[in-house]
Amino acid sequence: MTAPSEPTVREPIDIPLRDAMLKSTPHLRAFAISLTNNVDRADDLVQETLMRAIANIARFQPGTNMQAWLFTILRNLFHSEYRKRRREVEDADGKYAATLAVQPAQGAHLDFEDLQRALTRLPADQREALLLVGASGFSYEQAAEICGCAVGTIKSRVNRARNRLAELLHFEDVHEDLGPDRMALTAMQAVA
Repeated sequence: MTAPSEPTVREPIDIPLRDAMLKSTPHLRAFAISLTNNVDRADDLVQETLMRAIANIARFQPGTNMQAWLFTILRNLFHSEYRKRRREVEDADGKYAATLAVQPAQGAHLDFEDLQRALTRLPADQREALLLVGASGFSYEQAAEICGCAVGTIKSRVNRARNRLAELLHFEDVHEDLGPDRMALTAMQAVA
């Protein structure tokens, strides 16, 4: 069992640095309001700026302009927040989220298992022709050369395999049964 860690003790900020930060606060707030057009967000931005400044006070170079340093921190925080918010959609009441729908993730996995089982039920020559042309992307001519048979034979095997596969998977109308799954529709049309 490990001992609880000691809280980090920060060095107190020098009084002149603290006073310079406090003196800059009204100017930071005015700048933040002009950036955000929202008093509450501006106050949060000023608070975050001061917290970052205190946490990184060792980086401040004495003799330089404290107000300029704080304005730079505030400006960088604002732009970082702006970039982050641009990618977000405000949906406080959840209406937008309620309209979103996602296809179930397990459906594709189950469909793939069904396809694998159906493929094993095809005759070997039909399965081979279908996989060469449909899955591997070979042309009918290339598949015929690989199998050592005529192009017409490959076309016939692919057609019979496609029809048997549709039968085994209980596809009656390919467009209706495949629904929103465009990848499956494309695969069935490519094999046809």
